[in-house]
Amino acid sequence: MQTFIKSSYIKCNIQTLFDFHLDVNNLKHITPNDTKVTLITKDFKPKQSETLEIKSTKYFIPMYWKVKIEKIDEPNLLVDIALKSPFKYWEHKHIFIQHKDRCELKDVITYELPFGNFGKLFNPFIAKDLQKMFDFRHKITKEILEKGLN
Repeated sequence: MQTFIKSSYIKCNIQTLFDFHLDVNNLKHITPNDTKVTLITKDFKPKQSETLEIKSTKYFIPMYWKVKIEKIDEPNLLVDIALKSPFKYWEHKHIFIQHKDRCELKDVITYELPFGNFGKLFNPFIAKDLQKMFDFRHKITKEILEKGLN
């Protein structure tokens, strides 16, 4: 298993940050331009044990995800686990911590690639791609919430 962690600080209150992440329509706004996201599940409202289906397309390659909301602890935690994805295992913890006038947004992703040892050869590429994607996500989330555009 591999773990990726990205953390940043945003000037907002914790409930605003939590609510922003509950709105799955925001995925389209915080996804890098080289990836297109289509919500297959329409009008999804995250609740524990509910599932969301997403199609993401990158380099003209469609990838289908079925994600289960594993845990919601409002306003501090949202955990989703992929039931179907390009990964053998994928768990994404969205952690929100209030620090006076700022919130810490922390993404912790635990994943395993398919194909055993052969799949492990791709870990450096996946880590680089995750870094790029979450740098973008955090940057855009910060811009949106600090400008009050949501």
